[in-house]
Amino acid sequence: MANVVSDGAAISRTRTAPERAEAALDMLTAAPASPDLLRRVLEQALVFAGAVFAGVYTPGDDPAQLCLTESAGLPRTLYGLRDSYPAAGGSPVAEAHRTGRPRWLRPEDLAGCPEARRTPAADFFMAVLPLGPADGGALLAVSERSGGFGADDRACLDLIVRAIAVPVPSASGEPGELPADAFSLAMDSGRVEVGDGILRLFGLTRDVFDGRVETLLALTVPEDLPALMSVVEADHMSIGDRELEFRILQPSGAPRWLRLRGRLVPGGEGHAARLVGTVADASTLRSDVTDVARVQRLAAALATAGTVKDVGQAVVAALRGPLQADRIALAELENDRLVVTVLDPPEPEAWPEVWRTEWRTEWPDAPVRDMPTLAAALREGRSRIWPAGTPLEPALADVGPGALAVLPLPAGGRMAGACLIGWDRPRDFGPDERALLTACAGLTGQALLRAHAFDAEHELVGMLQRTLLPRRLPRLPGAVAVARYLPTTAGLEVGGDWYDVIPLADNHVALVIGDVQGHNAGAATLMGQMRTALRAYAAEGHTPDVVVAHANRLLLDMETDLFATCAYVDVDMEEGTAWCVRAGHLQPVLRHPDGTAEIVQAEGGPPLGVLDQADFPMTPLRLQPGTVIALTTDGLVESPGVDIDAGMDRLAAELAAADPAHLGLVADALLTGAHRGDDVALLLVRYDGMAVRPLRETWTVWRVPQAVGHARRFTRRTLRTWGVSPDTVDAALLVVSELVTNALVHTNGQVRLDLSLVNHRLRLAVADASPRSPVKPTSIGWEATGGRGILLVEAVSAAWGTVPVSGGKQVWADLVPGG
Repeated sequence: MANVVSDGAAISRTRTAPERAEAALDMLTAAPASPDLLRRVLEQALVFAGAVFAGVYTPGDDPAQLCLTESAGLPRTLYGLRDSYPAAGGSPVAEAHRTGRPRWLRPEDLAGCPEARRTPAADFFMAVLPLGPADGGALLAVSERSGGFGADDRACLDLIVRAIAVPVPSASGEPGELPADAFSLAMDSGRVEVGDGILRLFGLTRDVFDGRVETLLALTVPEDLPALMSVVEADHMSIGDRELEFRILQPSGAPRWLRLRGRLVPGGEGHAARLVGTVADASTLRSDVTDVARVQRLAAALATAGTVKDVGQAVVAALRGPLQADRIALAELENDRLVVTVLDPPEPEAWPEVWRTEWRTEWPDAPVRDMPTLAAALREGRSRIWPAGTPLEPALADVGPGALAVLPLPAGGRMAGACLIGWDRPRDFGPDERALLTACAGLTGQALLRAHAFDAEHELVGMLQRTLLPRRLPRLPGAVAVARYLPTTAGLEVGGDWYDVIPLADNHVALVIGDVQGHNAGAATLMGQMRTALRAYAAEGHTPDVVVAHANRLLLDMETDLFATCAYVDVDMEEGTAWCVRAGHLQPVLRHPDGTAEIVQAEGGPPLGVLDQADFPMTPLRLQPGTVIALTTDGLVESPGVDIDAGMDRLAAELAAADPAHLGLVADALLTGAHRGDDVALLLVRYDGMAVRPLRETWTVWRVPQAVGHARRFTRRTLRTWGVSPDTVDAALLVVSELVTNALVHTNGQVRLDLSLVNHRLRLAVADASPRSPVKPTSIGWEATGGRGILLVEAVSAAWGTVPVSGGKQVWADLVPGG
């Protein structure tokens, strides 16, 4: 997917770690509740606060013990951390829990805390933050960085504390208190207490059930028993959530599918750990009861996957959930390197070190030679599955500590790539799952080969389109601009959408967006010509209606069958006013500082290239500081089944709900869900107003004998009023004398002198009716009587130049007082 991004000044400001952490936590907490929410919140401490371990300790069933409820990062045993601490003890966890005050501990501080650690592998820093005022538990984080947790790290940890929802202790376990679908299993004795609903699923009654987990396991289909034992055996469980589907035997008919969701809860000192959770009938929940159905669903998804990214998303959706996998990587094989196109989860910290060190652009690429086991699997061309404890190179072992599956992806007589699937907890594989993985590998390889070819051709098309669009947007006085362009994914044709931001004289800025009819090379070429023409007409100083009228005449003279739509907005950054001209294009949308959005009802003319005698009326706009102007093409607001008016209303509503402080994020959000059947161009400009208003004065130079003297007196009087230093006034008078004299001697018609002072920079400009620019002589002999004027102007000015203005030109020179 090509995405041309042209951001203004706002997007260049790097967001701080706390800001990024807050955004990530907001996304997590706003999403529907999930069993792994607490772990995912803790993972943000690893990403944003530089922690290597983060855990939550809360009071368990026994309030005298603080139990480790959830953790993320390296094993706690590396730092001598326990799974529980006495609430009345002297550990940092207990002190933060009791007092409600955070503890920031250095290695020397930890040396004096006998309960805090036991024979750690290396010196480390510890942060312990209370979850609430007091008696609510604590967040413990460990850092191995030199200096420990800095100011940004501490701010991130404070945000994480606020985002943590303290888990509610499980039910006490009395049969009458358990919900119908709940169970509680004592891991030391195997005694299990279950709700009445679970007994009904197993076909048992309360009076015949003996309370032993073995009684329930005996009713399980034998092939599913190893996977179920990996959950109910303490040695195979780690703190966190686990989900598993298994089958139980029925007196008649096919086995029944059940879904178990469980969580290991530490018991603390002197208490056994317990597995608590629910068991539900999965027959009505399983949309893919058989592995054949899963393969069919993946085949259907891959048939419509146009890009490599689409293929990866289809594979993740088909495999990660049903297989309860913790990681999936999809990589293309290019020569001897794996170019990774999909990582799920996408965070680098979730993957082994070799993947992180090879991180290059959006995705990493890793040499196959660094993973000989993977290289052997690719040579053999068959799927391989390694259980927990198999000796593998770290680059692979850390992808799946509990189990790892490597699926070579064959296509067209060669290996297109590989798919890696990893589990953190031990897992056994039955014949059905192995057959599923093998079938998925063949389908994915063929789809990956097709998608790669499509992506390569689409990238060539996108490259042509990007060369015709601005590489970057200019910095604007008193405004910020960002733009986005998304090419269509329907086919490989190049489109004609374009945008532009054109700085003009006197702190004016022209905003342009347009769309040439059609999707082909002709439309793209015409788009480039129209963009160049509009920029040239605008630079000449014409009013917006004249600029658009000239572009219309040009397109008619080209004798093409294509037409174009266009919206042109000329913004006066000093006054906060604008003029809008539409040529068959969509209306602009304004987001006002109070949060309301308005679809501007601007008069419009016909599309460019349709009518010879066409009027393009101008509509005035008033901009308050903080107003956002949105210009877009119809690809964003129109799609099959969606009326363009409804699309414009949706765009206005989304713009009203957005935060204009981060304009780049607003643009990305507006493009979310855009229909990709057509190109999309989007231009957003936030008008902030100029911090310093320029001082301006103008003098019409009459062709009289004392014209130059009058211009000098006007300049001297004006600059003294502005408080310009005498030295600068003298230099300015010299420049004015030379420029006005050149205009009067070498041109005919009106001559105008413009003075402006902004940010301590003085500009002197003389406009005349001749388009011919002054030429600086290469050499002047002692006998020459002219030609020294421009050399004098260059000598005393910080810069000088000439620009076309309405059939003539303007020669300008800048002076910097004290420079």
